[in-house]
Parts: sequence; C-alpha cells; structure tokens
Amino acid sequence: MKSDKEKKRAWSRLDNAAKIFPPSNMGTNTCVFRFSCDLKEEVSPELLQKAVDKAVLKFPAYLVVMKSGAFWYYFEQTDLRPVVVPESRSVCGSLYEDGGPRSLLFEVSYYKNRINLEMFHALTDGTGAVAFLKTIVYHYLCLAHPDVFGEKPPVLPDEGSEAGRSSDSFRKYYKRVRSRREKKKELSAFNLRGERSDRDGLQIIEGIASVRDILDAAHRYHTTMTVYLTAVFIEALRKEMPASAFRHPVVLGVPVNLRTYFPSDTARNFFGMIDVSYNFSRRSGEFDDVISEIARSFKEELTRERLEIRMNNLASLEHNLAVQLAPLPFKNFVLRIAKLLSDRSETAVISNVGRAVMPAEMMPYIGGFSSFASTLKLQLTLVSCGDRLSFGFTSAFSGTEVQKNFFRQLTAAGIPVEIRCNDYYSEPAPQAVEPKKKKGGKKDAGV
Repeated sequence: MKSDKEKKRAWSRLDNAAKIFPPSNMGTNTCVFRFSCDLKEEVSPELLQKAVDKAVLKFPAYLVVMKSGAFWYYFEQTDLRPVVVPESRSVCGSLYEDGGPRSLLFEVSYYKNRINLEMFHALTDGTGAVAFLKTIVYHYLCLAHPDVFGEKPPVLPDEGSEAGRSSDSFRKYYKRVRSRREKKKELSAFNLRGERSDRDGLQIIEGIASVRDILDAAHRYHTTMTVYLTAVFIEALRKEMPASAFRHPVVLGVPVNLRTYFPSDTARNFFGMIDVSYNFSRRSGEFDDVISEIARSFKEELTRERLEIRMNNLASLEHNLAVQLAPLPFKNFVLRIAKLLSDRSETAVISNVGRAVMPAEMMPYIGGFSSFASTLKLQLTLVSCGDRLSFGFTSAFSGTEVQKNFFRQLTAAGIPVEIRCNDYYSEPAPQAVEPKKKKGGKKDAGV
C-alpha cells in the first residue's frame, strides 16, 4: 500500500517540444545530448559529487522520473538523487527506455580532467543543459579552490528564479489564433547514404578552433559566424553529393533558442526549428552565393512573427481535443512516423548552442566546453567558451568524408583546427590497461 507521501508526489506535463522525444528514441537517436567541460586539473570525484548536490538545489525540475499515462507521458517528482560516476558509457548512450526501470533523466560523469553532463532531451534543451553544467562547474571550482573563491566567490550569471526555471514557456506564449501555415517544401531534401557505424554508438569527431579566427573568416564575407559555418557545412555536404542528387536541395535543420525572442528563464525545453536550404542545381554554387542565400534565409526565418507562427501551429496539435483523447500507444505510433518523415526532409542538423559564459575569475581553471547530440543521421553542434569554439560532429554513419571536408575548408581558410575522434572519448573498461590518450591532430580523424 502506498504511503500518503507517495500518493501526493508532484507531477508535471511534458512541454510541447518534449512530447516527440519518448517515441523517437530509436537506434543511435537516443534523444540524449552531452555537454562537457574540460578543466585544467584532474577532477576529484568527491568534490564533484558535492558540487552536483549543490547544483540540483537550483534545478529541482530535473529531479523527476518519466511515467506513461493513458494519454500522455508525464514527469513525477522523485526522491532519487544523482550519483556521480566514472565515465563508462558511450557518448549520448540511452538514458530512458519505455517500460524500463525508472531513473533520473540525466547523468553526471567524469574522466581525468573532464566533467560530463548527459541529459534526455525531454527534460530540457541545450540552453537549460548549459546552465546546469555551468552551475556544477561553478560549485566544483569553489569547492576545489577555497583559498581563491572561499571568502568572496565570484557571481555566476543569474539564470532566473526557481519558478521561472521550472515554467513551461510554450504554454505561456501559446495563442489560440488562426495562423497561416508554412509553405510546403517543393523538393525532397538530399539524404546521406552510407554504411552505419559498427562502433558502439555514434561516430564522434570534435574540432577545436579559435573563435577569433572563425569570426575573422566570417567577416571577410561580411557575415556572421553562424551563417559562415552553416555555409561551410553545406559546402562539405555538396562534395559528397552524386551528380544524380543535385536536383535535391541540401536542407539543414537549425534549432533556435526561443528565449531570444520570447523572454523566459525556463530551464525546460523552449526551442523551435527552422530549415535553411541551398539548391546547387538552381543557383551558381559559388561559396559567396551559398553565404548570401543562407543569410537571406536566416533573416527571413528568425523573426518573432515567423517563430510565433511555427510555435502556435505545433502547439495547436496538443490542444486539439481529438489528439488529447487519442490513447498513448496511438500517439507514439503517429509521432514516431512524423519524426522519421521529418528526418527525411532534412539532410543534417546544425545547432549553435552559443557561449558558455563563466565568471572571469574562473576562466584560468577552465579549458573549454564541448557538446554532442544523438542522431539517426549527421549533426554538428557548436558551443564556445572564451576564445575556444568546439565543433561536435555526431554521425550514425561509419564514413567521415563530410567531416573531413568541413575541417579541410576551415584549414584552407587559414584556421588551425585541433581534431579529436572516438578514440579520445572511448574510455578503458575498469581494471583494463589504459591505452595511450590521443591528443588530436589530423591523424586521429584521418583528415
């Protein structure tokens, strides 16, 4: 018999964006992303555990397990608490299995000087995850260096109130209005083909470059860093297109942080998706023209009005009575098919998480931040800290030609890039002889 405490346990709905992730969890698309912070010192597991214990007090919305009801999945508050572990799982390995044991939807691990935070996407987006990891790193450095930060610790940039961090901003900004529908794509997108990776999980390649070098290159084309790197990615994909595929546009899905356009402190999901594309059979194919077309698409799509239309169109399905009354297994089937169709309409995904800003006093102890996301195809995730920009490539394919093309174009533009691959992120089994760690460079990724 359940106790009164168990009966009264708080629960909450999944936000609008989160509903797609439980049924989409398949194969290498575990709907898990990883954010890491490299310190300039080896991590103390004991201090890291204390730091995590402090950090979760600021993010109580993450102390939940996911359950399935008759009509929807939902979060339920739990007494479980995160336990820091040595890194042992593959990058972006599964954190949730429908019908599996109930556990927290995030994990904190460590390896040498690296702190990892992996999260199931139903819980939050990249912005929420970065805020959580920054809080962990902040408390860790305060505990590790009491002589420096003990009496007057630096101030971590405010991430809002507890109520704000736990709020559902999709519901806050939803308007029950008749919105004009998005135009349908005229042509199907170019889709990558190739052998699936025979590794345990995703193909991982990380590049590290100077933010200043990337900005200088972008400014030579009179554009932004995001537009420039999106164009480089499209050019890298073009080089792998067979002649018969040129009639199909290269289409990149781009997650957008809606907090930039709709004020919100939420630490839950609050992002939208836009598509940018380039059709090499209809345009010149010159790199300047790719940049021009991508810049035009970003300018057209990244407005509050356009994003609000997309947000309301998606949210209207959740508020539809017929959808509400449909049983969960039927919703899962429909959403899984919708996810697969959506993936086929995109060539790849590029996500710029932005800057991970830490107090200036702590920067001498921090090497940088990295990010990777699970995928059934190919994804590039960007995150910067100080002058260090990380390119996190994840791929379900064994081939690395697109990644090679991408980094070669950067180096050809005079941008030095350090490369790391799966060997860098694959950790030895317990009590095994530790292989020599690869520090990167062209040899690692075969560039």
